Amino acid sequence: MNSSLPITNPLSATLLISCPDRQGLVAAVTDFIARHNGNILQLDQHVDAQENVFFMRVEWDLSGFKLSREEIDAAFNQVAAPFGMTWEVHFSDQIPRMAVFVSKEAHCLYDILYRHQSGEWRVDIPVIISNHPDLGTLAEKFGIEFRVLPVNKDNKPEVEQAQLEILREKRADLVVLARYMQIVSENFVNHYPNRIINIHHSFLPAFAGAKPYHRAHGRGVKIIGASSHYVTAELDAGPIIEQDIMRVNHRDSVEDLVRKGKDVEKLVLSRAIRYHLNHQVLVYNNKTIIFG
Repeated sequence: MNSSLPITNPLSATLLISCPDRQGLVAAVTDFIARHNGNILQLDQHVDAQENVFFMRVEWDLSGFKLSREEIDAAFNQVAAPFGMTWEVHFSDQIPRMAVFVSKEAHCLYDILYRHQSGEWRVDIPVIISNHPDLGTLAEKFGIEFRVLPVNKDNKPEVEQAQLEILREKRADLVVLARYMQIVSENFVNHYPNRIINIHHSFLPAFAGAKPYHRAHGRGVKIIGASSHYVTAELDAGPIIEQDIMRVNHRDSVEDLVRKGKDVEKLVLSRAIRYHLNHQVLVYNNKTIIFG
């Protein structure tokens, strides 16, 4: 199912930049855009004073820009190289392709599919992959292909290879683990560095494993929350993209905690996905810079 929203904003390019901080960085980037007749739409920057690292996100209108998109890389590299910049450029008419992995819980998938269908995000979802058949009917309602690959301790490497083949076939740019209750291997992660987004409750590490809400309830927790992060080889230790919390009290049952926890999970995951799709995230030293 493809996003059919027309592009109402000007066709634009977005640069994400990181490099050692020094004088003249902003002037060099903005001069490059101005020299080629570009009009800056948004510019945001941050300096990590402790690490002496400069971060920047700049978006400009391509209407009347003198360089074609094919020429931008070579031209900007002449600016970037003397400063030791790490950089990437994205264009607003490029629609990312997002594969979604699920197990049995539906709340995050429902939220993703609603936001996709309503046109809130400019993204294509070519496939939903699951280790259980339970959510197949939901995928069918939204007209999205649903692939079931059961996983057990004996077939996990073979299943991951099959999943990677599906992702290649569907030309996936991004993978979202929408309550996919399997650990993905380092090999899998290496195919999509900083392009696999996970969501989980924020009771880790205090209440890891099964039934965290039950054990949290037993300890009388006062807040619950969720974390969304990029997946790395180290379990649940990747760069955090978004977090949020909700207060609870002694009147809340386990069922209340689960319900409220699901609300926070789907909201936090949707924010993380939006930041990624809008090219608002820079990863550095297992942290993220989120440009507003």
